[in-house]
Amino acid sequence: MTDKPGKVYIVGGGPGDPELLTLKGKRIIEGADVVIYADSLVSPEVVNFASATAEVHGSKSLTLPQIMELTLAAVRQGKTVARVQSGDPSIYGAILEQMRILEREGVEYEIIPGVSSAFAAAAVLKAELTVPGGSQSVILTRAEGRVPMPSGEQLRDLAAHGATLVIFLSVTRMTKVSRDLRAAGYPKETPVAVVYRVGWPDELIIRGNLADIATKVREAKISRQALVLVGEAVHPDLRSPEYAAQGAAATSHLYSETYTHLFRKSGARTRSTNSAPPAKALASLAGDTLET
Repeated sequence: MTDKPGKVYIVGGGPGDPELLTLKGKRIIEGADVVIYADSLVSPEVVNFASATAEVHGSKSLTLPQIMELTLAAVRQGKTVARVQSGDPSIYGAILEQMRILEREGVEYEIIPGVSSAFAAAAVLKAELTVPGGSQSVILTRAEGRVPMPSGEQLRDLAAHGATLVIFLSVTRMTKVSRDLRAAGYPKETPVAVVYRVGWPDELIIRGNLADIATKVREAKISRQALVLVGEAVHPDLRSPEYAAQGAAATSHLYSETYTHLFRKSGARTRSTNSAPPAKALASLAGDTLET
């Protein structure tokens, strides 16, 4: 036991690529006395930033009591613990039960956000998940399996919104996922992208639609560590100049010369006067927002 209080950092380790670890996350790992990491999901290269004197433990075979026993023992010795989770800890990170124990024991802790696999997947797909003129909402969810979903959060319920869906922990249920989404009103032609082990050397992207994606996933023999992204937002044609030239694509207002917001007047207003805007006009501009 020591008078110096220890501290726990719950660190988002990112989706796999060590270069997607945040600078703060790297600094915390480098300075930690004890590193406990999700070794089934976090790249060993991330943990390689730990000092040579640090204790490093993989947690894939440990239970919650075992993880917390290691954590609390270190904290009581005045040590700093880096609990490294995959992606961002706030999304399916199973950190709530850890925080409850830390709260009960009066242990100081801090959460360091990380790059979620959802956004790493969007990046490799070169997709904007909130498409102008299309879906302006993103739903992060999973399909029901051994763990039931709350009432109103079944895929059929969520599909009614027509939003972009990012579905975690569900690649083994692709047939049911596709069936449920089609039953809820998504057309069979709705684009789907499955991204396997995003950020890892063996990363794989499978594209299809709700009619054929289950077959493609089965043929690829993917059964874990894959995200399913559903909606027009993941259609590769959206970024095609030819597609935009056909007038089929809406564009954001944010940088449009005809759109006025707090920091810029529209081109029409700019051309109409070379003088500074009166105070009344500035007050009006201050009420505009940066909508996309």
